[in-house]
Amino acid sequence: MVENLDAWDSMHWKSVTGKKPDDCVGLRETSKKIRKPKAWKHSEAITRAQLMQMREEFWDTAPHYGGRKEIWDALRAAAEADLSLAQAIVDSAGVIVQNPDLTICYDERGAKYELPKYVLSDPTNLIRDS
Repeated sequence: MVENLDAWDSMHWKSVTGKKPDDCVGLRETSKKIRKPKAWKHSEAITRAQLMQMREEFWDTAPHYGGRKEIWDALRAAAEADLSLAQAIVDSAGVIVQNPDLTICYDERGAKYELPKYVLSDPTNLIRDS
């Protein structure tokens, strides 16, 4: 049986992880360790200004798709921080990290938060300003 599930009951844990608590021993501890996303390429080369516009549009509209504003704010702060600060932010906000690159996270109520790679890192085909 999973120890130290805090306020989580078995049914809630399964709804968030898709697994029974017995199958998830240590998952909460190991799933919270975050890392940089793997290198990725945008469908077409974009400028820094275009990338920043895409990010602003995402963060402006993301809370309208569900979840809590304070979690979205924490995820934005984590996405824009270095790894050690990002880790501290998600830990203190109670964010449950499913994918270590922060592309899929949950809050303690089970709401899902999906982050596109373009808010987490730059594409490999970013057009550099000269």
